[in-house]
Amino acid sequence: MPMKNTSPTPFSLIGKFVRVIKTWQALEKQPRKFGLDVDLHSSEIHLVEAVGHNEDMCVTDLADLMGVTKGAVSQTLKKLENKRLVAKIPDPANSSRVLVQLTAKGKVAFYAHQHWHETMDGGFKEYLFGMPQDKLIFLDEFLDKLLLFFTVSR
Repeated sequence: MPMKNTSPTPFSLIGKFVRVIKTWQALEKQPRKFGLDVDLHSSEIHLVEAVGHNEDMCVTDLADLMGVTKGAVSQTLKKLENKRLVAKIPDPANSSRVLVQLTAKGKVAFYAHQHWHETMDGGFKEYLFGMPQDKLIFLDEFLDKLLLFFTVSR
């Protein structure tokens, strides 16, 4: 009985890449608790993360940091305010601005999210940090080409 060829082909790699993207998309759609009694969607916990790492930013600063519109940040902030995860306070240096801070409940979600990433990313980071430089260079070039392809394909 002949042995099956298990070497990757362009077709098998494309199929695997599509499965990776679909798995990532499914993970991003799945809400999580992050130590709370409420579900948090990906956009919400990532805004909590941005605020947690950058206390006292205004909506414009957060939008610039995250690469999204001020409207998107404002909508998500409203949801987080309703869930009592963030608070807006007047900027003492500029009365026309408001700053965003995490509440105690928001800090619980922030730290639970960090822990989740440490748990989820741990093995993968270890794999990457143990990778030889030539393979890292290949991956970097591959990701650059992929980003260019996605940018041009829009």
